[in-house]
Amino acid sequence: MEEITLNKPGINRNQLKLIAIFAMTLDHILCVVWPGYNLPVFVYLLHAVGRLTAPIMCFFVAEGYHYTHDVKKYAVRLFLFALISHFAYNFAFGIPFIPLKTGIFNQTSIMWALAWGLVTLVIQNSTLAKWKKITATVVICIIAFPSDWSSIAIMFIVGFASNRGNFKKQSTSLIFYAALYSIVYMIFINVWYGLLQMSVVLALPLLYRYNGEKGRGNWMKWFFYLYYPLHLFLVGLLRLYLHGNVGVMVGGQ
Repeated sequence: MEEITLNKPGINRNQLKLIAIFAMTLDHILCVVWPGYNLPVFVYLLHAVGRLTAPIMCFFVAEGYHYTHDVKKYAVRLFLFALISHFAYNFAFGIPFIPLKTGIFNQTSIMWALAWGLVTLVIQNSTLAKWKKITATVVICIIAFPSDWSSIAIMFIVGFASNRGNFKKQSTSLIFYAALYSIVYMIFINVWYGLLQMSVVLALPLLYRYNGEKGRGNWMKWFFYLYYPLHLFLVGLLRLYLHGNVGVMVGGQ
């Protein structure tokens, strides 16, 4: 049955996903056109816009878990999407297809972490003993660590889901885990780019305005599944044109 749109004030799911798509595309193009970390200030500011994407994507995995009628089907779709996106993401930025050849950072796309984030929610809401849930979550965070946004994406999802209905706690959780990610980035990769990761807080006003509605049609879900790997393939072609077959970010060749 088609979902009825009530036109409540605020931003619906489709609109938020379009914002995430725009921010993501901008961020990925910037990574290729201006690789590295010695960047003009205006490029850092544009990258800050790109940080809208991860929180929105994690938020909707948590929402998807809440609303899905078939979590197994949802998980299979995410893992299949993660597999396809692995090759698109690594081609986009010049990262070897075989994971861990060039380190532990940025070895695959955020989709790998999103898929495991869904699995984490299933475990957290199971009847397993608490210590088993904690152990499983730690193991999943290790598995997801080499992906874009690393295991922090897992914790974003858990924070959104476990605090659903309490936006203040959701926001606090996002800020806390983003700060951890920022600190790791500053220590191991680059101080300024690490500080940039805190720009995820820019997504909070948008998520606050989320009205709980899907928007008209079911096209956005399938559009995103197609758009994500396709735009990465085009970004990869741009990389080859500008720089040749070389990596343009940490984890690259």
